[in-house]
Amino acid sequence: MMYRFRPRGVCSQEMLVEVDEQGVVQSMQVYGGCSGNLQGISALVKGMPVQEVVQRLKGIRCGFKDTSCPDQLARNLERALEQK
Repeated sequence: MMYRFRPRGVCSQEMLVEVDEQGVVQSMQVYGGCSGNLQGISALVKGMPVQEVVQRLKGIRCGFKDTSCPDQLARNLERALEQK
């Protein structure tokens, strides 16, 4: 399943995350934001179970902000799982 998220309160503008039937991230693309960091996060979460992504990334802050791109990814994945 492909999930499309619009992050809030961060530099990135859109996240596309592909998750297989077993709940494992197959790919992630981010538009906007810090390209190098987001490419790194995308590479790290590939092959990781969604629950682990949420557990590891939820709550990470960016500077003075209450959220970050990794936190937005985790929050949106968590919401998607709850609605499933």
